[in-house]
Amino acid sequence: MSRGLKKSFELLEKSRKLIPSLTQTFSRAAYTFVEGAFPVYAASAKGSHFTDVDGNEYIDYLCGLGPVILGHAYEKVDIAIKKQLKKGIIFSLPHKLEIDLSELLCEIIPCSEMVKFSKTGSGAATGAVRGARAITKRDKIAYCGSGGVWHDWYAAIISRNQGVPEFNRDLIYTFDYNDIDGLEYIFEKNPNEIACVFMEPTIFEKPTNSFLQKVKKITKQNDTILIFDEIVTGFRLANGGAQEYFGVEPDITVLGKGMANGMPLSAVVGKTEYMKIFDDVFFSTTYAGETLSLAASHATITEFKEKPVIKKMWENGNMLIDEFNNIAKEQALEIALTGYPVRMRLVCKDTNGNDSILMKSLLIQEMVKRGIFMHPGVEYISFSHDQEDIKKTIDSFADAILIIKKAINENNFESYLKGNPIKPVYTVIKPSEKANPTK
Repeated sequence: MSRGLKKSFELLEKSRKLIPSLTQTFSRAAYTFVEGAFPVYAASAKGSHFTDVDGNEYIDYLCGLGPVILGHAYEKVDIAIKKQLKKGIIFSLPHKLEIDLSELLCEIIPCSEMVKFSKTGSGAATGAVRGARAITKRDKIAYCGSGGVWHDWYAAIISRNQGVPEFNRDLIYTFDYNDIDGLEYIFEKNPNEIACVFMEPTIFEKPTNSFLQKVKKITKQNDTILIFDEIVTGFRLANGGAQEYFGVEPDITVLGKGMANGMPLSAVVGKTEYMKIFDDVFFSTTYAGETLSLAASHATITEFKEKPVIKKMWENGNMLIDEFNNIAKEQALEIALTGYPVRMRLVCKDTNGNDSILMKSLLIQEMVKRGIFMHPGVEYISFSHDQEDIKKTIDSFADAILIIKKAINENNFESYLKGNPIKPVYTVIKPSEKANPTK
C-alpha cells in the first residue's frame, strides 16, 4: 500500500526556491492537499488515470481542475492537434477555424449567436463584464458563484486581494444561490446601477422555486445583463450546458475548461444584440486565435455531438455517488459526495454537523494511498472513467473509511495523518447581501 514519493518531494524543495506559491495555480499547490502524503508532480496521463514522477498511477477525479472532460490524451483530440500542428499554430491573419468553431458553438449553446475567444476563464469573464458595463453604462456587479475569476472585479472581495485597488470592493455585491430576496435587495440598494448579474447557473446546489427564471426576470426588469458563468457547467450538465439543462437562456455566457479537453481556450458567447458591443470594447489578445486549441475544441465538441458523452458521465457519476454514500451510511459517518454526478463535492462532517478539515484530510490521504486521487473540495468525472474505475474507487473507500472510523473512535486524527492538513486557497471577506440579515 505504501507509495514512494521521493522524486515529488525533491522537486517540491526545488520549487520553493524558484516558484512563488510553489506552482502556477494555487489549487494545484502541495498545501491544498495533504502535503507530505500526496504526490506533488505529475509525469504523464492517459484516459482517466495519471502517473506521478515516482511512477505511481492514480484514478484521476480532479481532471486537471475540470478541463479534461473526454479524458487525458484523448485520441480524436490529439489527432486534430497534430494535424493542425503541421499547418501552423498562429498566423498573421485570422484562421478559418475561428469561424468553424464559432458555428459549432452557436449550434450547441442555446444563447450563442456570436462568439469571442480568449485563453482563460478569468479573461473571458472579465471581458463579459466589461461588455456589460459598456452596454449599460453602469459599473456595479451582482455576483453568485464559487469564485475562479482572478481579475480585480472579483479578487477585491477575497483574502488574496493584495495589489487590487480598493474601489473594486465597492462595485461588487454577492448573493447566495437560491436567495432571490438577496438579489432583489441588491437592486433595491443600487437602483439603476447594476451592470450585470454574473453567476454560475448552479454549483452543487439545485435551483428551487424557479430561482433561475426569477433571476432572469429581475435582470430584464432592471435593464441589466444576465451573464452565466458556464466555465464549469458548460459541456458537463448537458451538451449545451446548464442553460440547456435548466431551460433558462442568459444574455451572455462565459465558457472554458471542458470546451477543449485541456487545451487553453475560453469564449464569450451570446445574443447578437449584446455581443456587437465587442466591436468597440477592447477585448483582444494575440493568442485567442491560436489554432491548436481551436482544433482541439472543434474535435472535443464534435465528440459530444456524435457520442453519448454526457449520458456516460452522468451514469458513472451516479453510480459513484450512490455506492460511496451507501458505504458512509453503513458506517454511520457524515461523509458524502453531493452535488451533480459530473461535478461532485466531498463533504466530511463531525458529530456536531460541522465541516471537519481533519477528517477530510485523512480521507483523501487514505484514498490517494490506494491509488484514488481526490480533491478536498470538488470531484469531476470524465468520459474516459469506466465502471472498473468506479469499482476500484468504491473498494478503496470501503477500506479507507475503516481508518476514519478508528481515528474517530480514538479521537485522534493527527496520529493517522502522515502530512499536513489541507489548507484553503482563499476565503471570501465580503459577506453576501441579505434582505433580512437575521435569517
